[in-house]
Amino acid sequence: MKKQLIALAAGFALLANAAVAQTSAAPVKRQATYETAAALRDKALGDSTAWDLTESLTTEVGPRLVGSPGMARAKDWAVKTFERLGFSNIKVQEYAKPSWTRGAESASIVAPYELPLSIIGLGRSVPTPAKGIEAEIVVFDAYADLIAAPEGSLKGKIAVVVQPMTRTMDGSGYGAAGIARRSGASEAAKRGAVAYLTRSISTSDLRSPHTGVMSYTDGLPKIPAAALGVPDAELLQRLAKKGPVRIKLKMDSTTDDKDVAWNISGDIVGSSKPDEVLVIGGHLDSWDVGTGAIDDASGVAITTAAAKLIGGLPRHPARTIRVVMWGSEESGGASEAYAEANKATMGKFIVAGESDLGADSIYRVLLPKGAAAAPQIADLPALLAPLKVMVSRDPAPFAGSDTEGLQAAGVPVMSLSQSALRYFDLHHSPDDTLDKIDPSQMAQNVATWVTVLYLIADSDIDLRQTGEAKAGDAK
Repeated sequence: MKKQLIALAAGFALLANAAVAQTSAAPVKRQATYETAAALRDKALGDSTAWDLTESLTTEVGPRLVGSPGMARAKDWAVKTFERLGFSNIKVQEYAKPSWTRGAESASIVAPYELPLSIIGLGRSVPTPAKGIEAEIVVFDAYADLIAAPEGSLKGKIAVVVQPMTRTMDGSGYGAAGIARRSGASEAAKRGAVAYLTRSISTSDLRSPHTGVMSYTDGLPKIPAAALGVPDAELLQRLAKKGPVRIKLKMDSTTDDKDVAWNISGDIVGSSKPDEVLVIGGHLDSWDVGTGAIDDASGVAITTAAAKLIGGLPRHPARTIRVVMWGSEESGGASEAYAEANKATMGKFIVAGESDLGADSIYRVLLPKGAAAAPQIADLPALLAPLKVMVSRDPAPFAGSDTEGLQAAGVPVMSLSQSALRYFDLHHSPDDTLDKIDPSQMAQNVATWVTVLYLIADSDIDLRQTGEAKAGDAK
């Protein structure tokens, strides 16, 4: 009996010691994670990988419109970049994607006097007849005024919407103004217009016009559509108030319904939970009029550089970090293709996020619902404070066009909000070039991404459960 009591006491002692060890191990692990994240953050501020990648992609590859030789070069560049930087499980996912190619474009005022106009065709626009279109314009100060116009009121006319875009820190002005570009042509055609012009969806005051994708409504005529440089749109607005204005417009373009695009990905494989994956990246394609530096070579470079820094650690974090270079964001399709190709493993996707707002400083991190209050994330505000980045308690509503398919399927998303105060001066225009990127602000982006990624990747946080827990608490 005495021996049994001694054995029982010894067993209790072992259990007690194990509990103490486990309790003391948690702070040690947390401290080690904190120190590693801080070291990665500081290293990122002096690392040139993101800048070097952006310089390489914009200089060696150039514009990357879907269906162009530049996009094919970009695909090869992506594979070689992942290989050179030590990524594993490199995959090239090909999917069907119709392409649109710009041809010669011109526009000019022909009355009350002659003056060339600065225009650019919108993506997917049909061409004009070979001889062009000449017609009187009808100017609408706001998109809502076009919608209010009765059917038939624009018969034989060129509709022009001159509504300006509001400059905002978070880029929300783009969403509000963008409908004039996306849907205006069909609304004008519905009212009898023969062509459609919109003021560039831009905060710039320069004549450089800004392109972007548009779409046609089934069952309505397809009319040519283009964007005007901001000063030219304002000129037409003033002229139209003084009397009739006639414009001549010529546009050429071609489409290929049997083209393809590619999503290219590479992994930094997790050390103990490799099947649990953080999906991040940027989009590889760009418009054809600049070199796509801020939209979105910088996003590709920032996320790749952050993952590469983590990949250089002696021990990788527990979970895998996957960088995706999505292949058709500008004209759509990359998100749906990636979600479809990964639906079997999507349940293991921990979080998704995209960098697609240039390279100016990040000022805020939005995490999945409830995550900001989770103990695994408790150190994030202190880690990001030196970067002047705040961690919001509000959940991320959106992470990027290329992660929409994942988000719709239930994958939690995060948003690392960048200043958009000058982004829309440049994007989709000939001014989207490497010289517009500030290397120090780009490094701050990488430092923020690497900190957030490492903290989540080396934790056991279930970001689906944090959302559910918070929703339950709210009841």
